[in-house]
Amino acid sequence: MTSPNTPAETPNQTVQSTPQPAAEAGKPGKLQVSDLITIGVFAALYFVMVCIATLVSTLVMGGFGSIFLPAVAALISGCVYMLLAARLGKFGGITVMGLVVGLFLFVSGHFVLSFIASIVFPVAADLIARAGKYKSKALLLVSYVVFSYGLTGPILPLWFMKDAYVASLQARGKDAAYIDGVFANINTGSFFLAMGAILVCAALGGWFGQKMLRKHFVKASIV
Repeated sequence: MTSPNTPAETPNQTVQSTPQPAAEAGKPGKLQVSDLITIGVFAALYFVMVCIATLVSTLVMGGFGSIFLPAVAALISGCVYMLLAARLGKFGGITVMGLVVGLFLFVSGHFVLSFIASIVFPVAADLIARAGKYKSKALLLVSYVVFSYGLTGPILPLWFMKDAYVASLQARGKDAAYIDGVFANINTGSFFLAMGAILVCAALGGWFGQKMLRKHFVKASIV
């Protein structure tokens, strides 16, 4: 017998399901509009760091400034990279950030190679970070090192496309003295030195970024 205070269930009665959280209802594995806004903010921050690195390398290193720019940028940009990875935690964020920077380099007159490097290395970095679900400290560090080589696009033609680079400078009205100054330090030794500097500086910058992330941003509930 059904209790008077208990409504009888009917065959057509629908069982109410528990509402899904917003994160589960959406598609957490795909980039949303809000994610693109976040990436844009971090891309702008990263670009500012690159500008600072350009100024520092030019003032401090003189003729070696251009070839060591990627290393200086890698040394000071670790916090931006690690915070983006922690905040987003999705495939595509690192790729898009590198793509934005590469697009700017391409539009500003650099070789096509600069744009290619800004695609290949960020995609590889994104895949490495995703392998650790954007939480593995070791893989994030490796990812950042790989990502940092994305800025080598503007300088690689100095070693591997000299004739085309010289023609480009001449088309922009640069004289022989300027061109000789650009290539004064371009040799096999400076190539390996520049690439090695990126490796060391990116490892240090990434480690420092992880340390700052854990010490300040996590405690402040930013991530």
